[in-house]
Amino acid sequence: MRHIRYFEEKVMELLQEGYIKGGSHLYAGEEACAVGAMAAIRPDDYITSTHRGHGHAVAKDGDLNELMAEICGKATGCCKGKGGSLHLADLSTGNLGANGIVGGSFGIACGAALSSKMQKQDKVVLCFFGDGAANTGIAHEAMNMAAAWKLPVVFVCENNLYGMSVSVERATSVKDLSVRAKAYDMPAIIADGMDVLAVKEAVEKAAKTARKGDGPTFVELKTYRYFGHSRSDPRAYRTKEEEAEWKSRDAIETFEKRLIENGVITEEEAKKIDQEALDDINKSEEFAKASPDPKPEALYEDLFA
Repeated sequence: MRHIRYFEEKVMELLQEGYIKGGSHLYAGEEACAVGAMAAIRPDDYITSTHRGHGHAVAKDGDLNELMAEICGKATGCCKGKGGSLHLADLSTGNLGANGIVGGSFGIACGAALSSKMQKQDKVVLCFFGDGAANTGIAHEAMNMAAAWKLPVVFVCENNLYGMSVSVERATSVKDLSVRAKAYDMPAIIADGMDVLAVKEAVEKAAKTARKGDGPTFVELKTYRYFGHSRSDPRAYRTKEEEAEWKSRDAIETFEKRLIENGVITEEEAKKIDQEALDDINKSEEFAKASPDPKPEALYEDLFA
């Protein structure tokens, strides 16, 4: 979780410097969702991500240097600098990619899950999406298909309360988005997205169901993003009190405190972990800045259509 937090703070720094071009949607605040979910599945399982996908890529054991280089548009990036932040993919880790289209990952997740089932593999797919994407048509089409065909998918909704600037309370008719799973006779779990162990427990249960052939589960994680929707968002639609309340439950700080209080690690070890994470991110910045830009002729490589 420290790695994701520092990674996102570095990306924001590079955005403000103008070094990173284009849009980027930061994951800080939601670290427990990605880390807890990834701790609940196997390395060979798949994930599909969202436009806010850096945290998923890091937690899926992505190479920090390659991820940072990709977001900086460098040839050494995991997509050779052609994907950037919004299409950050890393097939070597089973990360089938972020998606610039809200809700765009639903169909990809179902396709990967169908492939796993037809090949008689026992891989599961975590389909990450946000509260805004839960209102798209493809979300319901995909959930219906996954339930009807018993596909090995876990639909992981990171409900951070806002679709861009619109509160989920204004945009939806239900308090808990996971109640929609009932329409597809699909089990649902609600978990605290600020508690990494609660997330892990919820996704483990859902992944076990999917892996044994009993179909999908809807896991709703209540969480909060610390930055605005994107760089240009001043967060005028949120109060300082609301932000302070969520930050008082910061997933990293509370988990570290729990580990120290229970004697799992010492304060010195916690400081060492923190420093190592910071050093790794600084090295990833150095790697990205030292990397070459893609050559113009690379535009014609890796084309599938």
